[in-house]
Parts: sequence; structure tokens; C-alpha cells
Amino acid sequence: MSEFDGLPELRSPVAIAAFEGWNDAADASTAAVEHLEQVWEAREIAAIDPEDFYDFQVSRPTVTMTEGETRTIEWPTTRFMRATPPGADRDVVLIRGIEPSMRWRTFCEQVLEICHSLEVERIVLLGALLADVPYTRPLPISGSASRPDVATRYQVAPTRYDGPTGIVGVLQEACGRAEVDALSFWVHVPHYANNPPCPKGTLALLHRLEDVLDLPVPMAEMAEEADEWEKRVRAAAEQDAELGEYVRELEERVGDAGIKPLTGDEIASEFEKYLRRRGGSAGPTAGSW
Repeated sequence: MSEFDGLPELRSPVAIAAFEGWNDAADASTAAVEHLEQVWEAREIAAIDPEDFYDFQVSRPTVTMTEGETRTIEWPTTRFMRATPPGADRDVVLIRGIEPSMRWRTFCEQVLEICHSLEVERIVLLGALLADVPYTRPLPISGSASRPDVATRYQVAPTRYDGPTGIVGVLQEACGRAEVDALSFWVHVPHYANNPPCPKGTLALLHRLEDVLDLPVPMAEMAEEADEWEKRVRAAAEQDAELGEYVRELEERVGDAGIKPLTGDEIASEFEKYLRRRGGSAGPTAGSW
């Protein structure tokens, strides 16, 4: 069951969703939704009952103290927040949660049921994957759209990835079957700088959301954090000759033609070559997202 009795009446709402887990390399996509929650002072309006969807030994509830005495348990779930951007003639529904452990199709049905009850006009899904890209260039974004004209309008670069998917991919497909207008953006995070956070990736997603919403998003602090992140990665590359050489190879590959997203196998192969030069071991790559 979903906890959505007494939902408010919204103005031409658009929903933006992101989920922790496979879909969220370096926490870049959930950080984008969290940023919007903060700058637009969003308020919770609904939540999915987690009992049927989460393995609590994997995603454990947390205990907090209230007023030094009362213990409150917060359960892992997916929450729906209402945001009213200043000066906008529409509301934005912000959906943020954890990728469910089970019953994904039923989970998607409940998400879409709430969106239908709120009369959401479009769902924008955010994701982040590990990729073979230089940190010095704008991080590329790929994705998909439920209609060709929407893909063209927002210049969605189709992904070439084939393989296992996460809840973002499943929800995108569920939107298509339900004839819900849906759009997804996946930012490509450098696999050699994958420790969260990745503000440069989050910033790239926020810029895309500005286009979709046709609204300005305050992000001065995020821009500063992205600049600091790039400085830290540059310092690491300057101190590590192998990493510096690897980044230069990526920059040369990009050239003037722009970045072409690689398949999971291609990324894994390139990552293995890089690690062999360094004598390290492989970690998660885009092929596992």
C-alpha cells in the first residue's frame, strides 16, 4: 500500500526521480534531487510503504533520538516531495529513494499510481553511470525519451549500453507501457574518480533539468563544489604519472567530435588496461549499471 491519502492539488506538475544504488554512480543523480529539495524548500506529500519492497538486512532502518529521549525509527523508502519554485507557474514533484530489493514491477505501479493521482504531466528520471571520460571536459549525458520529438527537443543522446539494468531503466519502460510521457538523463562519471560526491556530474544533470522545466535553478554553491572537485582530481592526476597519461589519452580520443558513449564491455576493457598499467584491481564500471 502507498501512503498517499489527502494528496494536494498541484499546478501542471512535472516529476523528477532518482534512486540510490546501481543507478547512482558517485551519488550524482540523487544529489541533484536533494539539491532541488533544499533550494526549493520541498515538503513531503507521500511515501511508498517499504514493507513489500525492501530487504531490511540490506537497507537497514535507522534509529534517531528526538529531544534526547524518544527514539524514532526511519525506514528506507521512496518519498514524494512537493516543490514550488519561486515565480514558476507549475509545481515540481521530487521523488527520491533507494532502489527496491524486490517486486520492482509492483513498485513501479505504485510510483505511477501516485504520479497519476497528482496529475503529473511528465516524469524525468535521473541516473549516473561510470564511464571512460576525461574529467577536464563537460561530462556527457545520454538517455532516452518516450517520444522521438521529446528526444529531439532535449537533445537526448541515445545510450549504447546493453546489459543489466536498475530501477531507473525498469521505471522508464513502465512509463512507456502506461503511456506516461517520460524522459531520462544519465550523466557519465569518470570511473577513476568515482568516490562520492561528484558535484560536476550533479551540476550537469541540473543544467539539463533547467531546460526541461524551463526554470532557473540556484546552483552557485554547486558550481563552486564542482570547481573544487575538478581541482582535486587534477591534483591527483599531477601526482600520478599513469593517471595523468590516461586522462590525456581520453582527451585525445574526444578531440573535436565530442564524446561517444562506450558500451559496458568497451569501458571495462579500457579500465582493465588502465589498471594493468597501474598494477591494481578492477572495481565497478558502467557495464555493471
